[in-house]
Amino acid sequence: LLALLVAQFAVAQQRTCGTNAYMESLMANPEMRQQYLDLQQQFENELARLQNAQYHRDGQSTNSTNVLKRIPVAVHYPSVSNGSSETVKSCLRLLAQRQVNILNADYNATNTDISLWSAASSFYPGVNVGDMDVSWEIATQNHPSGTGLANGVLAVTFGTDFLSGADSDTTWAGYCNLVVRNISGGILGYSPLGGSPSNGMTVVIDNNAFGATMTGSPSSCSGYVPGAPYNLGRTLTHELGHFFNLDHTFAGCGTNCATSGDRVCDTPPSNAPHYTCDAPGSISTSCGTTPQLTMNYMDYVEDSCMYMFTAGQATRMNAWYNTISSQLQTNVLANNDFIVNNFSIAPN
Repeated sequence: LLALLVAQFAVAQQRTCGTNAYMESLMANPEMRQQYLDLQQQFENELARLQNAQYHRDGQSTNSTNVLKRIPVAVHYPSVSNGSSETVKSCLRLLAQRQVNILNADYNATNTDISLWSAASSFYPGVNVGDMDVSWEIATQNHPSGTGLANGVLAVTFGTDFLSGADSDTTWAGYCNLVVRNISGGILGYSPLGGSPSNGMTVVIDNNAFGATMTGSPSSCSGYVPGAPYNLGRTLTHELGHFFNLDHTFAGCGTNCATSGDRVCDTPPSNAPHYTCDAPGSISTSCGTTPQLTMNYMDYVEDSCMYMFTAGQATRMNAWYNTISSQLQTNVLANNDFIVNNFSIAPN
């Protein structure tokens, strides 16, 4: 069981033995291990329900995957002193918002480079673009007590939370936490495979792979400059896929796509990552089936070459969202929908 859990812990781009040691420590905690297994069982039930398209009598799904999901985000820069100048803090808040904008485009298939799929799709019969219908939003209301953040201020912290390399912080339970710091060993980011907001779990991104290169003034924040070829914000897109229970597309071969590899049936199986930019359909998978889906966010290609999730991956992420949605804070986002939902304006 421990070996399975360690194998399921996902780290983007490169791996080191330190990752396995971290997971062994985490999974050695019986309570954490049992929570993980319980959530995974709930997820499997929910995934089966979505895949079987169980509907109410009115023809609507029990939990429609087309309803916009608003997810509260908090961004943390533990290595930046809280006493830093407002210029530095403003730059890093802007960088955080830029990254969140990228997430919203990527997860809703509104990214500009999704247009490349029109030409690429002919190489991948039966594969369609996935759209999660999600809104990632940096929280602005009812911040945790003791954080010193006032209502209306973005939930972005400096040097106060997730200190000493921590990967969880219960102060921020109920949020999608993004921690930006230097990661040793050349790793660009990491996340649990199936994250739990109630435990204050986080996605950790290296300071050289967070956000995208900004234009204008300032063009970058000192010490937090996304470096090519990982400078388009796709590292976090990849890692949040892990948090929402997606494995790598190169997780292995097998005869049953529902139980082997990444367990997503519309991603061609492979047991080897791909790193470079190549023409669609030109890379054969190590499993000898459909060409490798190199433009998928859950492979290892450079940022400029990855631009899509599949419909099967979106279903899997929606199933995980339905599993953990009760763990998310519900009163920390501005109610932007109030007027739309409650008023109708017409000529007198």
